[in-house]
Amino acid sequence: MELFKVLKKMGHEEVVFRNDLSSGLRSIIAIHSTVLGPALGGVRMWKYNSEEEALRDVLCLSRGMTYKNAAMGLNLGGGKAVIIGDPHKDKSEELFRAFGKFVESLGGRYITAEDVGTCKEDMNYISQETSYVTGLEGKSGDPSPITAYGVFLGIKACIEWVFGSDDLKEKTVAVQGLGHVGMELARLLYEAGASLIVADIYPERVKKLQRKFPEVQAVEPEKIYGVWCDIFSPCALGAVVNENTVEQLKCKIVAGSANNQLEDDALAERLSQRGILYAPDYIINGGGVINIAEELTGLPYNRERVLSKLSVIPMRLKEVFHLSLSENITTVKAAEIITSKRFKVRGN
Repeated sequence: MELFKVLKKMGHEEVVFRNDLSSGLRSIIAIHSTVLGPALGGVRMWKYNSEEEALRDVLCLSRGMTYKNAAMGLNLGGGKAVIIGDPHKDKSEELFRAFGKFVESLGGRYITAEDVGTCKEDMNYISQETSYVTGLEGKSGDPSPITAYGVFLGIKACIEWVFGSDDLKEKTVAVQGLGHVGMELARLLYEAGASLIVADIYPERVKKLQRKFPEVQAVEPEKIYGVWCDIFSPCALGAVVNENTVEQLKCKIVAGSANNQLEDDALAERLSQRGILYAPDYIINGGGVINIAEELTGLPYNRERVLSKLSVIPMRLKEVFHLSLSENITTVKAAEIITSKRFKVRGN
């Protein structure tokens, strides 16, 4: 990878690497933009297949955070961090405190939070070394339930656009991934009357959901793409809509919580040609950043106030759908046009 060419193309301001021998920390922080404010974005811990894969992930995720924060109306830029390691085996207080020192060294240009593979307890360790961390116990806490509720509202906006009503009864949703967000989203969808088909690489998560809701169907992870459904909801990792899966989809809508769901933005055109509405991920999954940004206001955390702010998600999605239709462009392009106005105008 010719890193500086990639950074120029993607518009990044800064990418920083940290290798801490005593704790075993191997981490990358990517700051995409600070035009609207300090770069906010979570820290993901994952067992990447290679260091280059980790770098590609943090670059794509940080760029997405710029658009997400702008789309949600926040005065925050976009950044992201990754820690290379197995979140089930490699966590330690020493590791996360070393990461906290890494964040502190950037002097507030980057503010971290939890993401895939990290949790509130990890944030507490990080907070012992830096104040540039959100999602702490006793404050906004775990953003996953708020993210899930925002996605739920976004799905209702999507089905209203496609079917003329936001009623989820008699709708089938295929949920891929039952982590913190996916599990809560599945609950919300089920309680709203939707039929669920689910898959996860960890079978115990599927069993947990089925113990609670026995009617939920389950399929093997590789078969979730080809099930007949109204909505395919990716709630795991990115790039799940790719050259191998895009033609398998048998749905009318793709709307989920995962970041970077499309392996390539060109796939948005393929979805459109097949009559599938795509809800841009950084808009529909923006509830989490609204939640953690509440800590940065200086006001006492208020859940009801946060929930009221989530109305921006269906509103923004409808703006995207209208522009996409009127200009005959993909929803990805429409979202980019609408969102980039904020940080591009501020940057000039």
